[in-house]
Amino acid sequence: MKDSNWSHIIQPKTKWLDINLKEIWEYRDLVFIFVKRDLVSMNKQTVLGPLWFFLAPLFTVFIYTFVFSGIAQISTDGIPAPLFYLGGTTLWGYFQACFMATTNTFTANASLFGKVYFPRLVTPISTVISNLLKFFIQLGLFFCLWGYYLYKGDIHPNSFVFLLPVLIFLLAGISLGLGIIISSLTTKYRDLTYFISFGITLLMYVTPVIYPLSSIKDKYQSAYHILEYNPISPIIEAFRFGFMGKGCFESVYDLMYSFVFMSVVLFIGIILFNRTERTFMDTV
Repeated sequence: MKDSNWSHIIQPKTKWLDINLKEIWEYRDLVFIFVKRDLVSMNKQTVLGPLWFFLAPLFTVFIYTFVFSGIAQISTDGIPAPLFYLGGTTLWGYFQACFMATTNTFTANASLFGKVYFPRLVTPISTVISNLLKFFIQLGLFFCLWGYYLYKGDIHPNSFVFLLPVLIFLLAGISLGLGIIISSLTTKYRDLTYFISFGITLLMYVTPVIYPLSSIKDKYQSAYHILEYNPISPIIEAFRFGFMGKGCFESVYDLMYSFVFMSVVLFIGIILFNRTERTFMDTV
């Protein structure tokens, strides 16, 4: 039978750059199905359901304010402590949730991948989108607190607040790129899973989530230069500068490093992911 008699032909990928991004768009309905599945599973068999999205950041902010601002006396760069910590943990929480979910793409979906064909990248992409709901809920909580301090005159936002969609895009892209790189490697090297579990916690402490970069810049120049290589740092600093008027952020060019980093890890991640999906069933 000739190939022309078939509506769609599935062939094995043979090249490193054999990537069909158009096919992912053709399966966009499946992306939304996976997003719906993730949203349902988040609240299934829970007592408080979506309320956890509010309670978790509130408890976190309370502990951070009490420990880091109250006991340790760590500077918040003149920003009210609850608002400072809520802004940082909201952005970091989205990055961490997306990253941790995408790192086990192959191992968590092995049974599904072995039964039916669809572009495997659909799965991590849907995870990044579904985590946006939790992020927007917590962002709404941030806006409520932000409005309160804005009314009191304790903060002074500026036009950089309109960079928020760009910041979300950068966070999503970096977490997706790093996540699928790790996912591709863990199919063969399972011990990476143990490293990631505490590595992501260590990464938070080299990201200005619980402290401002300005405090490091003034006292520890060598540490500041190391933190500058963290692609998440400019994103959080840009967020704080735009919404609160404080932060080590001068222009949109400060985000160029984050954009270049995102582009590189996404490119490498897609290539590795594309290469791994050919043979991962033999190793998972």
